[in-house]
Amino acid sequence: MRFEDFSAQSTPSREACLQALASADVYLLLLGPAYGHIFLETGQSATHDEWQAARAAGMRGLVYRKAGVTFEPAQQDFARTVEAYATGVFRDSFHNTAELMTKVVQKVRELESDTSPLAFSKLAQPPALHWSGGDGDSRLGTTNSAPQLELIVLPTDFPGYSSRELAQLAGSLMERIRQTGTVKVDVALTPHASDDHVAVSIPVGRRPSWDTPQPGELMEVRLYKTGQISARASLPRDSMGSILDPNALPQQLAELLRFTGALNIVRQEHIVVAASVSDAGRTSIDTFHPHLSRHQAQRASFAMQDLMLRTEPDESVSLVALSTGAAEVASHLAPALIAQHPSAKHL
Repeated sequence: MRFEDFSAQSTPSREACLQALASADVYLLLLGPAYGHIFLETGQSATHDEWQAARAAGMRGLVYRKAGVTFEPAQQDFARTVEAYATGVFRDSFHNTAELMTKVVQKVRELESDTSPLAFSKLAQPPALHWSGGDGDSRLGTTNSAPQLELIVLPTDFPGYSSRELAQLAGSLMERIRQTGTVKVDVALTPHASDDHVAVSIPVGRRPSWDTPQPGELMEVRLYKTGQISARASLPRDSMGSILDPNALPQQLAELLRFTGALNIVRQEHIVVAASVSDAGRTSIDTFHPHLSRHQAQRASFAMQDLMLRTEPDESVSLVALSTGAAEVASHLAPALIAQHPSAKHL
């Protein structure tokens, strides 16, 4: 698919590009000398925008850089991001169209034969996970703790980070988050640290009015010395509170899995994945409508306000769970969480 081949559409150009990107299996990026037009809406070129979206979605990316040409400054900066040693990808190069076509066709054939299946392995003992719990956050606009979704990814057979290594990762964590494209460039990120982890907080957007529905948003990323990464997010909500949507929750978990993979921190072959919902008594199992707020909701009893839903992993999964296998893993996590909700048995 090429943008040049798109027919006339009623959607904005950026939306059309990203929709096409979402339907693709592989993203092919060709780096030539020119960066392209910088759009006021995004502060970057369309190609840069697509690259960030592909990384955030955990797509397989093929990058080829044209040799023997001089890159303009903006394109050179973009190329540095794409090729960054710690957070980028290993790219190839080409001199002419014939060489490029040969390399691309060969690579696509390799990808066709590689189904990248998820591989699960039984754990010998329960993993030591750090659960963030229900510590409330005033950024959600409430004085009490608000329900939060947490995704945990812990590499197996990993000795953990030294204090020096953790400090080095702390220095790049904000940039890694921005490079995923999940956070807008003008959003202020706040780093903080403790003895056992470093973290970056992301402010949650304010609703225009109290009854305006709002989708779930990334709130915080924590990296522990053990190697565990925790991504915390708000749940979709409207005037009646936070919602556990059987359709939206797997999608949100899959997005968090791909986001964690796009950080390019976890490199081990096998990982443990878990999820939780804090203050589940403040949630209801329902359908989230992005343009329509509910007028009633069935919640748990007051005694269950502090209830936490958790998945207790008893197996590891291959690293592809943070990319092409994200949807499948999320399809197991979401029902396991919802089944623990007090009102699930009444549905």
